[in-house]
Amino acid sequence: MPLFETEYEEKLYNDRLASLEKIRALGTEKLGLSPAEAVYPNGFPFTATLAELRQQGEPRSAEELEASPVTGAVAGRLVAIRGGFAVLQQGGSRLQIYVHKDAVGPDLMELYKALHIGDHIGVRGSLMRTRTGELTLKVQAPEGQQALVFLAKAMLALPDKYHGLEDVEQRYRQRYVDLIMNSGLQVAEEGEEAPRNVREVFVKRAAVLRAIRQFFDERGYLEVETPMLHSILGGATARPFNTHHNALDIPLYLRIAPELFLKRLVVGGFDRVYEINRNFRNEGVSTRHNPEFTMLEFYQAYANYHDLMNLTEELIGFVAEKVNGSTLTHFNGQEIDLGKWTKLSMREAILKWWPSEAGAAPTMEEFDIPGKPANWAAQLRGAGYKFEFKPGDSDGKLIASVFETVAEEHLIQPTIIYDFPLAVSPLSKIKPDEPEWTERFEFYIGGFEVGNAFSELNDPADQQRRFEDQVREKERGDEEAMSEVDEDYVRALGYGLPPTGGEGIGIDRLVMLLTGSRSIRDVILFPLMRPQGKGKEEQKEHGESAE
Repeated sequence: MPLFETEYEEKLYNDRLASLEKIRALGTEKLGLSPAEAVYPNGFPFTATLAELRQQGEPRSAEELEASPVTGAVAGRLVAIRGGFAVLQQGGSRLQIYVHKDAVGPDLMELYKALHIGDHIGVRGSLMRTRTGELTLKVQAPEGQQALVFLAKAMLALPDKYHGLEDVEQRYRQRYVDLIMNSGLQVAEEGEEAPRNVREVFVKRAAVLRAIRQFFDERGYLEVETPMLHSILGGATARPFNTHHNALDIPLYLRIAPELFLKRLVVGGFDRVYEINRNFRNEGVSTRHNPEFTMLEFYQAYANYHDLMNLTEELIGFVAEKVNGSTLTHFNGQEIDLGKWTKLSMREAILKWWPSEAGAAPTMEEFDIPGKPANWAAQLRGAGYKFEFKPGDSDGKLIASVFETVAEEHLIQPTIIYDFPLAVSPLSKIKPDEPEWTERFEFYIGGFEVGNAFSELNDPADQQRRFEDQVREKERGDEEAMSEVDEDYVRALGYGLPPTGGEGIGIDRLVMLLTGSRSIRDVILFPLMRPQGKGKEEQKEHGESAE
C-alpha cells in the first residue's frame, strides 16, 4: 500500500486487513475453498446485471413475485449495510439485498458480518418486495450453490459524503472514488444540493463520440488514424511537448494537430476524411484548457468554408439530439438552443460589442487603415481591459486580439464568426477580393470557441511563403510559431490539393456544453494534475491557439 494520508486511514486499513484474514479462514476452513479462492476469486458466474434483474422485477407486485419467482445471480459493490439488509451498486444501478441466517446458513452469515462497505460480493437468490414495497433480492441459493460469494475487499474506506464541492481537486485525482460516490444514485439530504452525476457525464461523452461517428459515416467520410509523433510541427500554432526517439536518434514532438497529415490524404484521393484524435499543447491550464485534449478534425474535397458552416450547424444539432434528445442545453445558468445559429464577420462582431467606455468605436473602413488596430488596443488598455501584445505585432494579430477582448464573452448562443485576418491564419485561403483576410470561421457557444474551420490553402508557393513567415515569427520570439518549413507537405500540395474545406472541433468543450460542466476537468476522466505536495493547482490565463 502507498503511504497513508492519515493515521485514521491506516487504522481502518489494518481493521480491514484483519477482516480479510477472517474471510480467508472462513473460506478455507468452512467453505472448502483454497486460500486464493477465499479472498480474491477469479470471477463470479452472474446471470444478469443489476439493471437487468431490476427490469425483470420492477413490473411485478409482491404477490406476483411470490407466485412466479424471478431468480438470478448478480455481483456488485456494497454501498450500504443495515443489519440483514444491504445495497449493491453495479453499472450505475442499485439493488437492495436481504441476508438471513435461516436462508444462507451460519457460515455464510458469519461471512456477511465480516463485510465492509466498499467490498465486492456475488449473491444468488430470488426477488421479493419488502413491506414498504422496495424491490429486494432475498439471498438464497439452490442446493449445491453458494448463496453469498466474497469477491474483493475494499481495503480503504469510502467517504461518508463525496459531493465534490468539499474537495474538487481530490475528485480529479481520485476519479475512481468520484465515480463510485457520484453515480447519480445518491439522495440529497434536506437542504443540500444533490451530488453531481459524474458517471452520467462520461456516459454522455461516449454517446457524443458515437453520434459524431454516425454523422460522418452516413455522409461517406472515412475515419482514419494519423501519427501522434511528429518530426515537424504543423496544423496549428501552439507550444509543443518535446520528446526523443532513441532508435532513430531524432527529436520529435507530440502532435498539436493532425491537419497536415489529413490533407495529405485528401491529396491522395480520400475526398472525405475525419479523425477523432488526441492532441498535446504545452500551454496553460484553465477551466477550458487541458494540455492533453481530444479533437475532431474533418476534411471535405470540393467544398469551402460556407459548406462547412452549414455542415457544422447540422452536426451540432444532430449530436445534441442523439445525446440529450433535444437541441436545448443549460450551461453556466444559461439556456442555449443548439438549433439556432447567428453568423457575424469578425469585423461586425467587434463593432457590435465595442465597449462604450473605450471611446469611439472603429468604423468598417478603418480596418483597412494601417496602424489603426494599435490605436484600438491603446483605447482598450486605457479603459482597463487586459490587452497584451508584443512590439511589432501585425495589424491582423491585433484585430484578432481586439475581437477576443471585446466580443468573445458575449457569444453565448451558437455563433459563427467568419473572415479572419491573414496574420493569424497561416493555412487558410485568402478572400479573393480582400487579400489581408481569409476564408476562415470559428464557432462559439457558451462564451468560448468550440470549433475552427477554413477553406484550405492549396497553392504550394503561397504555402511555402507562409511557412517561412512562421519561421521568422519563431525567430522573433513567438514560441507557438513553426520552427521549420514542412517541405514534404509543400511537395504534397505540388501534386494538387483540390478545393477543400477543413474543420477542427474540441470534443471536451462540446461535452462540457452538453452536460452543463463548468470545467474541462469535469469531462476528462483523468485530467493532468500537479503531483500532490507540490502546491495548489493554478488556473492560468491561456490564449487561444490561432489554428
